[in-house]
Amino acid sequence: MRIKLLLAFFAYLLVAYSCGEDNLTPELPDIEEEEDLLADYQGPTYADDYSAIASWANRSSWNLANVHDPSVVFDGKYYYMYGTDASYGNAHEGHGHFLYRKSEDLVNWNFEGAAMSETPAWVKDTLNNMRARVGLSPINDPVFGHWAPVVRKVGDKYRMYYSIVVDNYIGNGLPNTAANFDNTWTEKAFIGMMETSSPLLNSWEDKGMVICSVSDRGTNWDRSSTGDWSGYFKYNAIDPSFIVTPEGEHWLIYGSWHSGIAALQLDPATGLPLNEFDINDETTWGTHIYTRTSGSRWQASEGPEIIYNEETGYYYLFLAYDELSVAYNTRVCRATNITGPYYTYSGANITNGGEVYPILTHPYAFNNHSGWVGISHCCIFQNEETGDWYYSSQGRLPANTNGNEYSNAIMMGHVRKIRWTEDGWPVVMPERYAVVPDIEISEDELIGSWEHITLNYEFQTQQKSVILTLSANYKATGAITGTWSFDAASKVLTIGNQKLCVERELDWEESPRVPTIVFSGLNSSGVSIWGKKTN
Repeated sequence: MRIKLLLAFFAYLLVAYSCGEDNLTPELPDIEEEEDLLADYQGPTYADDYSAIASWANRSSWNLANVHDPSVVFDGKYYYMYGTDASYGNAHEGHGHFLYRKSEDLVNWNFEGAAMSETPAWVKDTLNNMRARVGLSPINDPVFGHWAPVVRKVGDKYRMYYSIVVDNYIGNGLPNTAANFDNTWTEKAFIGMMETSSPLLNSWEDKGMVICSVSDRGTNWDRSSTGDWSGYFKYNAIDPSFIVTPEGEHWLIYGSWHSGIAALQLDPATGLPLNEFDINDETTWGTHIYTRTSGSRWQASEGPEIIYNEETGYYYLFLAYDELSVAYNTRVCRATNITGPYYTYSGANITNGGEVYPILTHPYAFNNHSGWVGISHCCIFQNEETGDWYYSSQGRLPANTNGNEYSNAIMMGHVRKIRWTEDGWPVVMPERYAVVPDIEISEDELIGSWEHITLNYEFQTQQKSVILTLSANYKATGAITGTWSFDAASKVLTIGNQKLCVERELDWEESPRVPTIVFSGLNSSGVSIWGKKTN
């Protein structure tokens, strides 16, 4: 790095002299100061295995422990992260819903408590009114689950769209257990909305129901067995995402498994459906925008998150694939219109069926660590001052980590930086964001050994690292072969025909943790390629 900076300095002198500039008083780049920034940098020291501090009594020490299905919003000073009630050892139980934390740097987070103290009364009332209309008895004590909120700033307010599921059987109204099974499906879920003038105040005003799970099967809610997955509901009212288009339209994107994902237009003034929602009128349920498997109600896709990137001109629909405990992996498709059609990496229209690529995250492991599984149901957000984009989700530890048979229930919040390829696709960094000093990366720093992972799709299988070597004579050997080059201005490493986005990040697997250099890119199939410099 020192040689490169000195050469740049002398090049500057030569150009300035040839242009006839007088009174030249340039300063040498402060190389030592930059080197000191890295030498003095202290990364986060909290443990990935937080089981020792997982209880509610230790919540002030959690940082990003007990995070699931996060949503992040910025108020000008703090980032706020809200999520599902899920927690290791059920530590959240009895302490409100949609628990949240705040941070100034996306690395150090303070746990703040719950955004919702108790389930709004309208949920039970609406449920039982709907049951009465079809001749069903009321459920006196519904079993509620509080899932996957999305929080966005809308004008001078903040809106939270949240999911509440009812885990009771439709027929007998009893809780969803094997002993209570009565050959019916479980009840509908609801999406509600609440508003606040400031997340800091944590004073939310509930605005009631936006939409609920809807069925096109009338009162035919029978289920042959607990192994029957041909869902009663066409659209499942969970996992909301919210976006305001450049034209000022407000849209709720929702759905999970069942028949896929739908987009529902909202009234900007109220945040509620633009056209009155009617549980018996399919035209009011929203526009279908994605199905993984045509004709199936067992989709194995959920957690839609949608953003618009004004630099590329595309809407990006991020999806969580497969079951959440291990196999979870993140896919993305894109469209030029909010309601589609959405296209995958190969250019195929996947609105009515098809596998989405690129794959952005997948179970993986670098050396010296158990690695991570269950990495999906993401939120995507941007620092509007810097323009940087970020990906956040939970990651779970594999089962039996550190001898703990329940370690797969340990859910750590992850925040990772996103880069964009030259053809407008996002890639997610292989290491979590840790505010490592953003010092220019020199070509000579790339020489040496790397751990390389290709995130090929394999159900419930962690992809492990293999060795990649970049030599001083610009040859790559090992995981990728060919000639390599580096564009320091764009921070793009090219090996053969493979382009890779490069960043300084923290080596979370090293002990103690130290800064390193990482890369992320997409191969010709739309599969993410990750790398980490090891020496």
